[in-house]
Amino acid sequence: MTSSEVQSDDNSSPVASLLPLASASQQPYVSELLSFTLDRLHKEPELLRVDAERIRRQMQEVAVGNYRAFISSADALLSIKEEVSSIDKHLESLISEIPKLSSGCSEFVDSAEQILEKRKMNQTLLANHSTLLDLLEIPQLMDTCVRNGNYDEALDLEAYVAKLSTMHPKLPVIQALAAEVRQTTQSLLSQLLQKLRSNIQLPECLRIIGYLRRIGVFSEYEMRLQFLRCRETWLAGILDDLDQRNAYEYLKGMISCHRTHLFDVVNQYRAIFADDTSGSEENYDGGLLFSWAMHQISLHLKTLKIMLPKITEGGSLSNILEQCMYGAMGLGWVGLDFRGLLPPLFEEAVLNLFSKNMNTAVQNFQLVLDAHRWVPLPAVGFPSSTFGEESQEDVNPPPNLMEHPPLAVFVNGVSAAMNELRPCAPLSLKRILAQELVKGLQGVSDSLLRYNTTRMLRDNESILFLALCRAFLEVKSKEFCPDIVGVPRNLPSIFYRFYMSFSSPTCCQFWRDKLYEC
Repeated sequence: MTSSEVQSDDNSSPVASLLPLASASQQPYVSELLSFTLDRLHKEPELLRVDAERIRRQMQEVAVGNYRAFISSADALLSIKEEVSSIDKHLESLISEIPKLSSGCSEFVDSAEQILEKRKMNQTLLANHSTLLDLLEIPQLMDTCVRNGNYDEALDLEAYVAKLSTMHPKLPVIQALAAEVRQTTQSLLSQLLQKLRSNIQLPECLRIIGYLRRIGVFSEYEMRLQFLRCRETWLAGILDDLDQRNAYEYLKGMISCHRTHLFDVVNQYRAIFADDTSGSEENYDGGLLFSWAMHQISLHLKTLKIMLPKITEGGSLSNILEQCMYGAMGLGWVGLDFRGLLPPLFEEAVLNLFSKNMNTAVQNFQLVLDAHRWVPLPAVGFPSSTFGEESQEDVNPPPNLMEHPPLAVFVNGVSAAMNELRPCAPLSLKRILAQELVKGLQGVSDSLLRYNTTRMLRDNESILFLALCRAFLEVKSKEFCPDIVGVPRNLPSIFYRFYMSFSSPTCCQFWRDKLYEC
């Protein structure tokens, strides 16, 4: 760049800053204007007008002298525009039709290839018609074998088709055949598992597990798990068929089922899945059999806990206990002896039964006491009996007890509770049962006290009521105890000591005063 150009650029920069609207083509003229004097600037408009007029006249002269050329050029330009537009339209139409042509050619090529491929396949099919016919009959033949129980033949067909599928993975016919065989194999698998859910013996179990191993659907651990699940479903079905409305019969059936079938299932498992390489089967299967057996024992104990309170007879409860102990002892041969878990369940059932009977005795006493009419009853004579003698014969109730029906009803209730307790009386509950007996005695004493407080008795009625209270507190053991089976001989003293210990001092003094008045 020369010095003059640099100077021109330097001069144009202020001009551009002064006249920002001037275009680049106008910048030289603007720069020239800035160099004019004031007079020259005053003359510039006139000079520009003269130049413009001169140029206009020259253009008119050129146009007049060459008007034919201008007209020809305009006509030629118009014709060229029309031709170019027509060419453009034809080109667009051609371009739009080219993809269709290409697509049609591709479809033709593809169709031709498919036709050739089908022709080759038809030729191959014709050459192997008999072989393919035999292959296509395999699924139907396998299904027939499964329905008729010919599992060995069905598994042979399945193995043959699996081999063909591996050898010819790209043949659609073989793959379709393999898919149908897989569906039939699933039906076979379901049928085998259903057999495991039925009452079958060890030889049949061995055959079924052998078939499952040939199918190869389950791993060894999964196969053991499936075996236990199926056998558990079978056991559950047997228990579901039992009538739960009768708790005693249901428990008898459940205990018998577990004693026989649970024993068989454990032995079947150990015989089928015996592992000669391991010293302990628990190490091999992760304790699967142990966990399953513990689950079954837990369900057994849970059912006992639910159903035992529904048994209302001590003899039935004792019979169930004997059967449970016998069943647990039998299961002990396979390591499932759960006799040590039975006492808490039966202790709770015995306690609930005794408590229920005692509550019933107290409630009956209260009902009879509320409805009792205080009138003297005729004396009832019974043969005397010596209570010091050891006799197993039935004894007669004491006469003074028969004079007071409410107290007789209560004693009969206690006697019934003791009789229900006798066939199944755990020694560990002796203190708790004694507390329940004391609780019943306290209920009777509270009922007597409440009756005396809420009822207005006449003199003769009050005498009879106090006589009942005296019989409740001071009756001798030789007159009372023989009527109660299984109760200690000192029952009247228990009555008295209980009442004197648990009643308030005011109540004790009240009873003493009344008894002394009588």
